[in-house]
Amino acid sequence: MTAESKPDEPLPITIRDMDINDLAPVYHLGEMLFTSDLYPFIYRTWDQWEVIGLYNTDPEYCLVAEADEKLAGFVLGTIINKATWTYGYILWLGVNPEFQRRGVADSLVDRLVERMIDDGARFMMADTDPENVPAVKFFTRKGFNNVRRHVFLSMNLSKHEYYGKLIAYEREKAERAVWKRPRRPTKS
Repeated sequence: MTAESKPDEPLPITIRDMDINDLAPVYHLGEMLFTSDLYPFIYRTWDQWEVIGLYNTDPEYCLVAEADEKLAGFVLGTIINKATWTYGYILWLGVNPEFQRRGVADSLVDRLVERMIDDGARFMMADTDPENVPAVKFFTRKGFNNVRRHVFLSMNLSKHEYYGKLIAYEREKAERAVWKRPRRPTKS
């Protein structure tokens, strides 16, 4: 933050297409923001393939924000085409804590909305954890409505009875393979 800028005060932001040099910084910012300790079993988890995959398949919907010559935030989205309709989907939106509440997310989403309208989307979706009140308020303020709560269920398969049987079987199989190996004759 510069000496003259204050939290909650808009600052000059540049929104541009993400390029290959942004992959690592965007990944590391996301790694800081989307930690697995908050949501360890959510259906979509942050990893390098989220950034690389979307950059490779939907680069026109991968945008970064710069402010004070730093990565201020990013948005990663996609367009989904169904038989009779097309919609946009914001998969990830992240803002560097140093630049939060300064208009970065607004600028990113506004630019993405324009692109998606230009590309034929007639509505957009975004999702977030219902407990993430700031995100819910942000998206509601941006015009997203029709809020629905989703239920995500998970099962730790390593605690399942079959998982234990499979591991035991594989272990026994490996032990049998060791004993069945023919020994090489020793040279005299």
